[in-house]
Amino acid sequence: MAYPKLTDKPGMLETAAAIRSGAMSVAEAVDAAITRIEHYDAEIDALAVPDFERAAATAMAMDARGPVGDQPLFGVPMTVKESFDVEGLQSCWGHERLTDYIAPRDSELVRRLKAAGVVIIGKTNVPVDLTDWQSVNPVYGRTNNPHDTSRSPGGSSGGSAAAVASGMVAGEYGTDIGGSVRVPAHFCGVWGHKTTWGLVSKQGHDHPMMARRPGFVAAHDGALSIAGPLARNADDLAILTQVGAQYALSRRGKPLKQCRLLAITEYPGCPVDASVSEPTEAAIAALIAAGISVDRASDLIPDLAAQQGHYMRMLNTAMARGAPAPNGKRASATDWFDLLDAQAANEFEWARLFETYDFVLAPPAPVLAVPHNEKRVFDSTIRVNGQDIPGAAGLAWAGLATFPNLPATVLPIGSGHYEGSQLPCGMQVMGPRMSDLDCIHAAGEIGKILHG
Repeated sequence: MAYPKLTDKPGMLETAAAIRSGAMSVAEAVDAAITRIEHYDAEIDALAVPDFERAAATAMAMDARGPVGDQPLFGVPMTVKESFDVEGLQSCWGHERLTDYIAPRDSELVRRLKAAGVVIIGKTNVPVDLTDWQSVNPVYGRTNNPHDTSRSPGGSSGGSAAAVASGMVAGEYGTDIGGSVRVPAHFCGVWGHKTTWGLVSKQGHDHPMMARRPGFVAAHDGALSIAGPLARNADDLAILTQVGAQYALSRRGKPLKQCRLLAITEYPGCPVDASVSEPTEAAIAALIAAGISVDRASDLIPDLAAQQGHYMRMLNTAMARGAPAPNGKRASATDWFDLLDAQAANEFEWARLFETYDFVLAPPAPVLAVPHNEKRVFDSTIRVNGQDIPGAAGLAWAGLATFPNLPATVLPIGSGHYEGSQLPCGMQVMGPRMSDLDCIHAAGEIGKILHG
């Protein structure tokens, strides 16, 4: 099954407007989403945990009472990543031994979404422990890319992106520490936003091994990791970001033609395949032709090789929660504080760069959607311009924004030919800390230039 164009399905704000106008009831919107899932998901396998009966009952109750207060997404059906707690639903992170964990309450993000009027109709698939650019596990099976079912939709929010790309739902929420929102958006041809670290609460996004302990309460967000939305347009991405945000966001409103952009298209140790570089260069050329200022080099760019080394050490330490590495070594408290110092210095360097530039453009990953693999992508290789490179090297493009805790929006820019298949390609738009709405708006303006 192929989906060459998927953006003709109604978006979140469009659906909310139809419900407010009386053109559609909440029950009809929810039933339409469930019908699309039943039609497409047998082949895609994006949905991990359905919640159709409760969603239908909630929809009927909402139709009976109408909106309560300011609910910008009143009646809009959506899904969330399996790893977010939804009261009464399973959350096992792909582990068969943990399927007995049923969330006793909603995560903070789900509470915010419901308060905005969203109807949660289920949760989407992930890799085991959220640690791959594929979304496969022994509990829920393997999610396929809607554009080519022999390929990955990305990970770890792969089920999220596949659900949005195939039209099952108009919006989703995933998480990102190694590109887990941005890479699925890139692989599936949808929009995704990595939020500024700490902007969206991850309370209730806890490993079930820990969460099922009596009295467990997570007191902090994990290092580097964020919660971020996926959608099929910039406006929906913006409202999902605002709904999820713990802090008030504002936008400068500076027109794109008055902005100065910097394109970073090369990264030490991580070459970019022609299937990504060619549409990226075409997009940059189109922006320049439209009168947008885009620099191709700057002395302000931090030492990217050093940044990648620090990022990978912090990522591996955070994911292992300090457990010994495969070589038997365990990070010490001194090691961790050294990494925090390196991160703070890196954040300062990026802040200095953003005194000159408004946004940075970069690929989200070095390749397009990878073929299914029985191994994790990070334990295998990826094919770049005919050569095999370590899969983990691809994390460099994720770490570009992750290590300095910056926001980055991925928008679809076109397609490329990768290993025998024509596939979507995205580009990330990075900005300074807490400029989330500016990044999304700039990405939207770039999308208008590229696609009309």
